[in-house]
Amino acid sequence: MIAPDRNPNAGRSGLRLVLLADDDLEVRSGVAELLSPLGLEFLHAESGPQAVEILRLELVRLDLLVLDMHMPGFGGLEVLNRLRDELGSLPTICCSGEATDELAARALEAGARAFLRKPLQPLALREEVIRALELDH
Repeated sequence: MIAPDRNPNAGRSGLRLVLLADDDLEVRSGVAELLSPLGLEFLHAESGPQAVEILRLELVRLDLLVLDMHMPGFGGLEVLNRLRDELGSLPTICCSGEATDELAARALEAGARAFLRKPLQPLALREEVIRALELDH
């Protein structure tokens, strides 16, 4: 499948759309609060199956995926593997509180742009998002 063009509405409102997939509401809320000043809007998923559903419905509009490796149903690695062809060039940042070097390597091999360990360090996350979206901040 050919990857669709990214977010055709991004130039109109100036806002970029991010899917935050993490089973922890506090993490999703904290990440959204941290990154909102960068001109980002958010969709939320609390499980692997929900992330896949949202990705399939909203892929053309999405600019970034922030993906937890351990979620109910299945984790981020399976999300990446199930949607590898469809995700195309969608920048993906993976994170995990139970991270191993092997898991990080597998996520990067599956197409993630970066892998961050939890607890997330706000500056590190912000820098990765700025790099992934090529923002001028």
